Amino acid sequence: MRILCWHVHGSWMTAFVQGEHEYLIPVTPDRGPDGRGRARTFTWPDNAVELTPEELARADIDCVVLQRPEELELLRQWLPGRRFPLVYVEHNTPRGDVPLTRHPLADRSDVLIVHVTHFNDLFWDCGHTARTVIEHGIPDPGRRYSGDLARLGVVINEPVRRGRVTGTDLLTRFAAAAPLDVFGIGAGALPPIPGITTYDDPPQAEMHRELARRRAYLHPMRWTSLGLSLIEAMAMGQPVIGLATTEAVDAVPAAAGVLSTNVDTLVEAARWLTADADSAARLGAAGRQAYERRFTLGRFLADWDRTLKEVCEL
Repeated sequence: MRILCWHVHGSWMTAFVQGEHEYLIPVTPDRGPDGRGRARTFTWPDNAVELTPEELARADIDCVVLQRPEELELLRQWLPGRRFPLVYVEHNTPRGDVPLTRHPLADRSDVLIVHVTHFNDLFWDCGHTARTVIEHGIPDPGRRYSGDLARLGVVINEPVRRGRVTGTDLLTRFAAAAPLDVFGIGAGALPPIPGITTYDDPPQAEMHRELARRRAYLHPMRWTSLGLSLIEAMAMGQPVIGLATTEAVDAVPAAAGVLSTNVDTLVEAARWLTADADSAARLGAAGRQAYERRFTLGRFLADWDRTLKEVCEL
């Protein structure tokens, strides 16, 4: 199957392109949002192929996987008059008048909405549009946790712009309890904060290697979909400290970390785990088991193969 899909979310796309299909990735001269092409800091297989809009206009395409409403307009501009089976991946929690937020593709008969979490499926109002849930799955980074550094690690992309959504304002409270390392795109834009070190957009392999040395993974997200970095931390065997919000409540077992909406409780957990390496390792082992039960790449790709086959056979 030849699937047209824009490079929007690097971690999710890295898992998606591991399948047995050919993935057609739009690329534009500026490599901007409409055509980023192949990833530069993630490892993708050769069957993820860059095509310009002109090349796409001549390409055989079996299905289009959308991730942003504006991609419908790009389809009309780049491939005028052509019709394809459409799947829309909803990565995000709804914004606005939650829980009454209407999805931009609500009440359409020509698309299947795929939510990445059951929380998103519950909170988005999609009207009569067909929908399903395909939970995340990731390539196994390996059980590499050592936790030899009594520090917290966190991955936040664009922490300044996203602010309260990603819990950026909470970082100083955790840094007062334990040294904190922030990894992610735009992490370097954070102002100097005592106790916090930033690592701006490191290659994924390097980030995994460094995160696995931190005693615990911090997940301060208030209102985001389930972050793949959280799943990667559990897969590596790293314990989790996080806000009990959105899908994290269901994804992180009680034995794998400490979740709460009381930040003081989480700050105390940070002190506890950075001081108690044995307890941290025990919680991390439970997180690894949760990954193996629920978030493997094989399960993710099988779910997608089944869904794409159904969509293309309609």
